[in-house]
Amino acid sequence: MSAPIPALPTARPTGCPFDPPAELAKLREQRPLARMVYPDGHVGWLATSHEVVRAVLADNRFSSRYELMHYPFPGGPEELPPATPGDMTGIDAPEHTRFRQLLAGRFTVRRMGLLTERVKEICAELLETMARLGPPADLVAAFAQPLPALMICELLGVPYADHEFFQRQTRILTSTSVGMEAQGAAVTALYEYLHDLVLAKRSAPTDDLLSDLTTSDLSDVELAGIGSFLLGAGLDTTSNMLALGTFALLTNPEQLTDLRSGWSTADQAVEELLRYLTIAHTGARTALTDVELGGELVRAGETVTISLQAADRDPARFPEPDTLDLSRRTTGHVALGYGIHQCLGQQLARVEMRVAFPALFERFPTLRLAVDPARVPLRTDSNIHGVHELPVTWDG
Repeated sequence: MSAPIPALPTARPTGCPFDPPAELAKLREQRPLARMVYPDGHVGWLATSHEVVRAVLADNRFSSRYELMHYPFPGGPEELPPATPGDMTGIDAPEHTRFRQLLAGRFTVRRMGLLTERVKEICAELLETMARLGPPADLVAAFAQPLPALMICELLGVPYADHEFFQRQTRILTSTSVGMEAQGAAVTALYEYLHDLVLAKRSAPTDDLLSDLTTSDLSDVELAGIGSFLLGAGLDTTSNMLALGTFALLTNPEQLTDLRSGWSTADQAVEELLRYLTIAHTGARTALTDVELGGELVRAGETVTISLQAADRDPARFPEPDTLDLSRRTTGHVALGYGIHQCLGQQLARVEMRVAFPALFERFPTLRLAVDPARVPLRTDSNIHGVHELPVTWDG
């Protein structure tokens, strides 16, 4: 067996803000399931091929429970605490099944499609404000953050006035550079806020998802946890897709030109942007029993880090994967996960992106970066890739 790689590759190529670390491609070609040394000394695995990553995500012999995992990023905790009640990412069946079955019907393609007109209204309002204030603008603050924040707050029945508080806690939770104390404090702050809101919804329900869920068998603790989980997921991922996706389109003008000529292909373009960017780039699972995988034997208790970004750039699945090709009929990507933990709110995210990208470029046909691409500040210390700011300008 080859010597284990000493650490998870995390450094993206200089000047390539959308490309995964180059070492991942080399590993995918040579050892799609490679031994890897974790920061706490555990010798586990790193999966980089599309085939192996999907196999891990689909296999219930691999657990999502946090307390069984070894943390793959440097500077993290030696031990992870169990998931808080309602955090669906860090639990397995049957507990996960109970929550998923309760929520899945509320996030169907049809139900999320019904929100399209409201997404259009919010986009128009935000873009008119952006136009009135004039160039330049930070697209993150003006558009990419408030659109998904408004939508998830309205859907859940959470006051939008508090969205900066939620986004601040979410950034802490997705950071790979803050300590457990800070992350624990963020979890507590979110939970306490949602718990108070759940109690208010029980006594005076309104027309929203949280009020609807108060009629289920969920306890206050579980409902507050689910609210925190949905709020965090709905805020951070879509906002970074909108900002980073715009960045990618502005630096690929030929693709943007083709897209502008036929917005009927927006659905297809969104899938390709999801694949190409794969902003939720890394996950992990721990084997509950010995598993034969990719020609290797993964022993019970060993953690497998899954590189979703490497899987979505696998040439065995996607021809010329490092090229953004909006004409590509992209299917089978893992940007939204796979298996029982596939993103619950994926249809809402798709609706928001399918509306937002055309609306943005139709309202501002001369939109362009206001700074050199190399000066756009990237989120390099988070397990959600994106930008902190995206300075843009346009002809007034």
